[in-house]
Amino acid sequence: MANGAVILPAGSAGAGARLHTTRWLPAGSPKAVVLLAHGYAEHAGRYAHVARRLTDAGYAVYAIDHWGHGRSDGTPGFVPRFSAFTDGMAELLALVEINHPGVPRLLLGHSMGGLIATLFLIARQDAFAAAALSGPAIVPAAPPSRFTVWISRFLSRFFPRLGVLALDANGVSRDPAVVAAYLADPLVYTGKIGARLGKEFMDAMAAAQAGAPAIRLPILLQHGEADSLAAADGSRYLFDHVASADKRLLIYPGLFHEIYNEPEQDAVQGDLIGWFDAHVARQ
Repeated sequence: MANGAVILPAGSAGAGARLHTTRWLPAGSPKAVVLLAHGYAEHAGRYAHVARRLTDAGYAVYAIDHWGHGRSDGTPGFVPRFSAFTDGMAELLALVEINHPGVPRLLLGHSMGGLIATLFLIARQDAFAAAALSGPAIVPAAPPSRFTVWISRFLSRFFPRLGVLALDANGVSRDPAVVAAYLADPLVYTGKIGARLGKEFMDAMAAAQAGAPAIRLPILLQHGEADSLAAADGSRYLFDHVASADKRLLIYPGLFHEIYNEPEQDAVQGDLIGWFDAHVARQ
């Protein structure tokens, strides 16, 4: 494992911010590079066990702590524009292109990272051979009322950092040890989502839904059926609306939000690696 950083360029909503990067490399030359987008409030380091499985299978893994997350610059629970997250992925992609020219690239996103990855695919899918999304946050658990939409936009404009919503950590995994480690991790943000981020989140979901038909590359959608933090309907929506001829939807009965941290994680990660292996072989 090696750490580094990229800087968001001028013109980005987070211009000048230093974003922490982590990379895991296999023993030999990688057969492909996986770009990883983590979820809300967490950081890339929580995917070390997933990266270990991938490097054992011959993949390099590059990840970024999003703006305002983990060891990166920014304010937890807030974002000036959602594009600060996709801009970070663009800088990560540029780093991979420099370090591994000509090597196939794959995109992996979890939860909010799945939303970020979806938006990134709409703009940059030609950079990847295939993608996989874990519990992507594409549709809200309950459709917001017109009043909720109005008040969120009001608060976003006048009180952008006001905390409006807290996530229930118990929805992360059925494994109590995973929940305890999540709550004890100093790099995990356990405060409330700010009004601006909440509004940007809703707008990003709407953009992902509208842009889904533009996605045509091979895509795997994995979701816990009992996910209380990101509705499984989000994966179902993408499966029904992307233009990809090669797509697969896996809904795991009884699993919570972090399917790579559930007791069944070996099988779930096996599905992920099997998907990547099949599509890298076609390259």
